[in-house]
Amino acid sequence: MARIEDYALLGDLQTAALVDRSGSVDWLCFPRFDSGACFAALLGGPENGRWLIAPENGGTASRRYLDGTLVLETTWETDEGRARVLDFMPPRGRAPDVVRIVEGLRGSVEMRSELTIRFDYGHVVPWVRRVGDARVAVAGPDALCFRTPAPTRGENMRTVSLFRAHEGERTPFVLTWYPSHEDPPAHVDAEQALADTESFWREWSSSHEVAVPDEWEPVLERSLLVLKALTFAPTGGIVAAPTTSLPESIGGVRNWDYRYCWLRDATLTLLALVHAGHLEEAGAWRAWLLRAVAGDPAAVQIMYGVAGERRLSEFELPWLAGYEGSRPVRVGNAASGQIQLDVYGEVIDAIYQARLSGLEPLPEAWRIQRALLDHLEDAWRQPDHGIWEIRGEPRHFVHSKAMAWVAFDRAVRSAEHDRLDGPVDRWRELREEIHAEICERGYDAARGSFVQSYDSQELDASLLLLPLVGFLPASDPRIRGTVAAVERELLQDGFVLRYRTHEQGVDGLPPGEGVFLPCSFWLVDCLELLGRHEDAHRLFERLLGLANDLGLLSEEYDPQAKRLLGNFPQAFTHLALVNSAFNVLPHLPSPMARRHAG
Repeated sequence: MARIEDYALLGDLQTAALVDRSGSVDWLCFPRFDSGACFAALLGGPENGRWLIAPENGGTASRRYLDGTLVLETTWETDEGRARVLDFMPPRGRAPDVVRIVEGLRGSVEMRSELTIRFDYGHVVPWVRRVGDARVAVAGPDALCFRTPAPTRGENMRTVSLFRAHEGERTPFVLTWYPSHEDPPAHVDAEQALADTESFWREWSSSHEVAVPDEWEPVLERSLLVLKALTFAPTGGIVAAPTTSLPESIGGVRNWDYRYCWLRDATLTLLALVHAGHLEEAGAWRAWLLRAVAGDPAAVQIMYGVAGERRLSEFELPWLAGYEGSRPVRVGNAASGQIQLDVYGEVIDAIYQARLSGLEPLPEAWRIQRALLDHLEDAWRQPDHGIWEIRGEPRHFVHSKAMAWVAFDRAVRSAEHDRLDGPVDRWRELREEIHAEICERGYDAARGSFVQSYDSQELDASLLLLPLVGFLPASDPRIRGTVAAVERELLQDGFVLRYRTHEQGVDGLPPGEGVFLPCSFWLVDCLELLGRHEDAHRLFERLLGLANDLGLLSEEYDPQAKRLLGNFPQAFTHLALVNSAFNVLPHLPSPMARRHAG
């Protein structure tokens, strides 16, 4: 099975596919990010659905994205010659496509296309028939239309094509999803689709407004392209990742579905997009955010579906063996029903940052914030499940309380500077009360550090966010002590663990996970704030070195096995990367400075 870092991302702003180095599309959900997969080999095997295009007799492959795009070019060197495969998903209107074009570059290379369609996450074998120039696969509500001029035949519940890639010739393959009750979609001109796709991505990439040093430009561009690709264009929502159940520990049970939109990503997303000059995307994200949280403030969730859906019921898929045997494979996310108080602060901070960034104010934004603040006046005193969605008993997590402080702090700033109506005196009192309580109950004077939850001894990397959100300045001895404690107790091979999972019951799950890459970027930011510029740059460059050959990063990393872990690619990681880049590059405006401004 391919390693997580062996995959490339394709996307069309509504769903995404993963293609490994061998030329196999092993993951694809149609028509949305959170739809059932028609290729699920990533979490099982080839029998659970995939689409392979590669030389019949093997060869060596190199790959890259065409500059400024998500068009993947895989070049094959074989004994017979050289060929390349261009893989892409055209940003679309109604029907989603995967297009693959095989081109002969030298000699004559025998190529094989092997298409195995299995709807419902590898569970349902469709009925396949010929309709005109296409092969059509149908099962339940889903249908796929497969067109190619190459010869095709059925073989063991697969559609196989053997053909030769002659020098100078190009052979297209187009796979299009459509609702099974409709007629097959119109023919797609693969070459025109390629030209349109390249043009779309290059135009978007060229719209970055911030100039960076040449050596940094590819890093930022790729991360921003990932964030754009993880955007559900119809609504503006951004999914955390396009995959489910890629494990945080190989063979472990920490396997979650990340194909949803987390409110926790709100501020980082907005800051990353704004600093790169993508105000349209930032505005669309803010609009999605406001629609998602509208309603009863007590019912605000930590995550929603791409269109704002609230029911994300979690269940398991027992027919899938899991990535490298990591079971269970989960669909949906039960954490959506948890109480996580920090999301109130994230939402209000994101709207506040939107105002500072010059986005046009939305009339309903302040009304929604007032409602959230009214609820938080009492709710902040409750225990919750915390930023890491711990599946155990609720606790008084310091990070959650600090984000409640952020909510009232941003409310006071908004009222003072924009003359917005509200009980500002009461908000000031609450801000001071929360701050004092955290400093009293969430700080361990003996160790000189804040702790994970009130009256506990556990350390937590989310404490690195305290200076980043302006709770205390980095120069405060308590912050310096906390950063020192994280470096002393949570570093593994120089990267940051979320917290120690060395014993059963710390978070309600068996121990074991990799270092958490967003937390490592937070340490970069803290080191920069502390004036440790060389240390910040050194760690930042080491983190960049963990990306795969295409610049993609997942959620976690295993320093022993030297491999990526967790869902892939991960928006939270790429967001943290972009914001850290702006923080450590001295000539660029700092997100940290903006977050503290008012």
